[in-house]
Amino acid sequence: MIGRGSPEGRIEPFMNDTKDLSRMRGDGQEIFEAGVAAVDGAAAVHRHCRMDGRRLRVDGVVYDLPAFRNVYVIGAGKAGASMARAIETLLGDRIADGVISVKYGHGERLTRVRCMEGGHPVPDGAGESGARAVMETALRAKADDLVICLLSGGGSALLPLPVEGVGLADKQETTKLLLACGATIHEINAVRKHISVVKGGGLAQAVHPARLITLILSDVVGDDLDVIASGPTVPDTSSFADCMEIFEKYGIGNKVPRPVWRHIQQGVDGQVVEKPKPGDPVFREVQNAIVGSNAECVTVASRKAESLGYHTLVLSTMIEGETAEVAKVHAAIAKEILRSGRPLSRPACLLSGGETTVTIRGDGLGGRNQEFVLAAAIALEGQGPVVVLSVGTDGTDGPTDAAGAVADGDTVSRARDVGRPAYKDLADNNAYPFFEELGDLIKTGPTDTNVMDLRVVLVG
Repeated sequence: MIGRGSPEGRIEPFMNDTKDLSRMRGDGQEIFEAGVAAVDGAAAVHRHCRMDGRRLRVDGVVYDLPAFRNVYVIGAGKAGASMARAIETLLGDRIADGVISVKYGHGERLTRVRCMEGGHPVPDGAGESGARAVMETALRAKADDLVICLLSGGGSALLPLPVEGVGLADKQETTKLLLACGATIHEINAVRKHISVVKGGGLAQAVHPARLITLILSDVVGDDLDVIASGPTVPDTSSFADCMEIFEKYGIGNKVPRPVWRHIQQGVDGQVVEKPKPGDPVFREVQNAIVGSNAECVTVASRKAESLGYHTLVLSTMIEGETAEVAKVHAAIAKEILRSGRPLSRPACLLSGGETTVTIRGDGLGGRNQEFVLAAAIALEGQGPVVVLSVGTDGTDGPTDAAGAVADGDTVSRARDVGRPAYKDLADNNAYPFFEELGDLIKTGPTDTNVMDLRVVLVG
């Protein structure tokens, strides 16, 4: 039965229909899977690149392959292997050599391109070896060569080649600090660029004067090219001064490793040359093409929801902010639909994309998607037939083996029945054990893509 309004105008606790919730959970899974399939790395490359005889067309730009002495393939990111597989299908033995750096467990055996695996989100020694191999290949390119660079989410952590005077351990500690304090991906990458040889246009400098095509799966809000994978093939729009302001904003200046702080300060003082900016000649022969994005993922997910009979609204593909607070806003809109039929009539589907952040205050285990679902479940307890999913499109959520989680209006009470207080787990950033006990973790394994997160809220 549908919850009826009380004299005070609020919705009384709702006795959910188990079969209805089960169907809605299945619908949510279908919607998520449709969105992710739309931005598969290989499919994305094939949509934007095609062979026309001996010519390669990339978003309308034509490259006459016989005019190039060698074709090299380089890159980094979680979707690197699937993107490289697509390029091998297109170019075959025209590829002279290639190497890409991918996350552990995301590699595969290819014919012409070598996959090297490394750590993510915190870079490690294997990732540094991969980054060095990518740079060595880039430096081999001459003026009459063509280099195809494949970038996707995780590219920053998988191209860790620190500047002189900064060690990998310094970079690891800096990354951990920025992740823990709730810095946005834009802020994290601004710092990464300024302590890296590769990032912030460094890879384009290495390839120059060869021709360079960069195919990009965007994992950042707004698809800013200089932020995706920390912009190794595009002009840098941040500065050393910006990095120092980030340290001050989050109060971590006294915690950042001294070699990192010293290098940034030297840049502020003009003792270190800035990364290449717009107009620099190294970008004259560079084409950067976005082949997949969160907006595309959400658009296809929206079509799927409509095909399942839901009135659908995309809230935004640019959602940022503290995860738990963003979850409360999504829950509030769902409650408004239950109460008044605004902004959608039921059955309704709310979709959003982007990437939120978690300020870690507890010592639990989880990720931003699991935390989003937990916070939403608390806000929606007993409200009505609502199902919430939040999933990382790459199949990974934080330092866990889950991509995200699913919950409904009965989740908190079910957890209470097994002695699992939702509020305590949320305060401890401990969403993974919470959903593991309920059997509500979503585990997909590597998905061959990474375009941030997809959130689905269904109101039955």
